Amino acid sequence: MTVAVVLLTIAMVLVVALLAAAGAAVLARLDGATYPAAFQQAAIAFVAVISLAAAVTAALAAVRS
Repeated sequence: MTVAVVLLTIAMVLVVALLAAAGAAVLARLDGATYPAAFQQAAIAFVAVISLAAAVTAALAAVRS
């Protein structure tokens, strides 16, 4: 059961990160950015969401143990 919860949580974080990246790319394109610049903004947003998830996980692990 615990493994399933962990896998579902990882999948949810990845989906949220991809949605944030896609939103950032669309907003960058609407602002007139080129495709490489929009892709760069998407990558930055993706990494930010993954980093935030890792930080929250580390904080929760420290509190729990």
